[in-house]
Amino acid sequence: MDKKCIHCSDKTKVRTEEEKKSLMNRLSRIEGQIRGIKGMIESDAYCIDVIMQVSAANCALNSFSKVLLSDHIKTCVVNDIRDGNDEKLEELVATLAKVMK
Repeated sequence: MDKKCIHCSDKTKVRTEEEKKSLMNRLSRIEGQIRGIKGMIESDAYCIDVIMQVSAANCALNSFSKVLLSDHIKTCVVNDIRDGNDEKLEELVATLAKVMK
């Protein structure tokens, strides 16, 4: 049974296979970093070493978000504005307000 994200909309975004592959590769690397952090905790790694790895994972997630945001602006938002609609622009502004708290 698929679980629906309570914060997600019913909208979709068609991505090229190249875009999907690139995003999935980034997520796989991030997933590996998280597994590495888990392993560090399991093996009683020094706190500062764990913190540094957490920082690296945060940077990787931020980089992933920047790629998504850039693509969203260049495609979804621009196309919406070109069509004479500012719905996605307003959605973007509201989203940025939420995530930049």
